[in-house]
Parts: sequence; structure tokens; C-alpha cells
Amino acid sequence: MRFDTPSTDPKKQKVNQVNVEISQAEALLRRMDLEARGLAQEDKTPLLAKLREYKVDLNSLKQKNRTNVSSVGGDELARAELGLGGEYSTSSQRERLLDSTASLERTGDRLKQSQQTLYQTEELGTGILEDLHRQRETIVRSRNTLHTADDNISQSRRILGVMARRMVTNKMIMSGTILFLIATIFIIVYSRLK
Repeated sequence: MRFDTPSTDPKKQKVNQVNVEISQAEALLRRMDLEARGLAQEDKTPLLAKLREYKVDLNSLKQKNRTNVSSVGGDELARAELGLGGEYSTSSQRERLLDSTASLERTGDRLKQSQQTLYQTEELGTGILEDLHRQRETIVRSRNTLHTADDNISQSRRILGVMARRMVTNKMIMSGTILFLIATIFIIVYSRLK
């Protein structure tokens, strides 16, 4: 790549300055876009809408600048715009590369944080599932114990019912025996008194 000496023509200097400022504005808009996307949804939406407006304005300015550059003419400006020559293009490219690298590093850091959060959430979910499984086993054992106790209570009720019937039967037999003995005693006493 050939490095041209900066031109002393004031128009060309102005065009180069505008190109640098447009590049800086683009980098700033990219940073603002990344920052806005990292915000909560209610904060992000209006900021992204405003950024779209700014991008439209910047594209309009870039178009006007291209028109002005073509009117100024010159092979050097065309090469600088394409990034093929001039000191501006290398510093602009370096700045863009540094911006891109910083952006990639931030994105990488966010990805690492997201991955760490994902692992923590996965561990928490696994712990919760294990707790739920243990609680389910406890509930199943409790239900089985309740069924056994219910069966025992039902059997005890049946036994108590049988015992109550036998008790009533025994009372009736005993009452009948007592009445029979009393009747026998009265008959014996009556037959002796006569």
C-alpha cells in the first residue's frame, strides 16, 4: 500500500476531515447500538428507534459527502474513500479495527457471562429436580403408609363390629339365662310353698 502525503488543498482537507468524522459517528452509533441492546426491553425500544433515526441521518450525510467528493474529484480522494491510499485510510482502518476488536471483546465477555449464568441456572434446575424427586418419593411412601393405615383402620372397624355383635349376642344369652334361672327359682319356690 502506498502512503500519499496529505494534500494541502483546503477542499481535500475538508473532505478528509468530514470522512474521519463520519467514521467516528459510525463507530459511535455502533457502540450506542451495542449498549442499547444490552438494556432492559422497556429502555431498549425507544433508544433503538432513536438510533435508527440517527443512522438514517448519517446515511444521508454520507450520501451528501459522496456527492461533494465526486464534485471535488481526484484520484487521491477516491482511493482514500476506498481505503486504498493516504494516511487517513490507515488510521481510519486502524480505528475501525480497534473498535471492532473492542466490540468483539465486549461481546465475548457478555457471552461468557451468559454462559456462566446458563451453567448456574442448569445447576439450580438440576438441584430443584433432585429435590422434587426426593419429595415425590417421600409423598409416595407417605401415601402407601396412609393406605396401609386405612386398611388397618377398616379391618379394626370390622373386628370392632364383630365384637359388638358378639357382645350383644352374649348379653342376650346372659339375659335369657338369668331370666330362665329366675323363672326356675320362682317355679321351685312356688311349688314348695304349695
